[in-house]
Amino acid sequence: MAAKKKTASKTPNPVIASNKKAAFNYFFEERHEAGMVLQGWEVKALRAGKAQLTDGYVVIRGGELFVIGCQINPLGTASTHVRPEAARTKKLLMHRDEIRRLIGKVEQRGYTLIPLNLHWKNGRVKCEIALAKGKAEHDKRDTIKEREGKREAQRAMKSLSR
Repeated sequence: MAAKKKTASKTPNPVIASNKKAAFNYFFEERHEAGMVLQGWEVKALRAGKAQLTDGYVVIRGGELFVIGCQINPLGTASTHVRPEAARTKKLLMHRDEIRRLIGKVEQRGYTLIPLNLHWKNGRVKCEIALAKGKAEHDKRDTIKEREGKREAQRAMKSLSR
């Protein structure tokens, strides 16, 4: 009998970059996954983990979705004949009916699309986007109070277990 051939192991953590500020600044209504149109140097930089989504947002132009503000820093060994642009606008790929539905919701007052994270799926880079509504200042304060309460509870449990 022939031994089974081992398949290439999947990366344990496929998330490349995440937008941690998004959960603090927005309420998420829906989450969607979209493909990204990337250049070769961008894929190599993403494999090295050189991406940042903190100031990113999604815009709609001509019935298509684009990510603006997603920073992918080029590797130091980038090609000499290609000029990498770190803050290049990147097109998102989704089904047409999904895009139309999102456009309808974004046109409602107060909704926006924001990128939550970049991750690998079957060897391709995907961007998780969220239909979100901005938080008011008092909502942000409530989030901070909840976080502080959880920390205090964790500290109390830890001190009791000692």
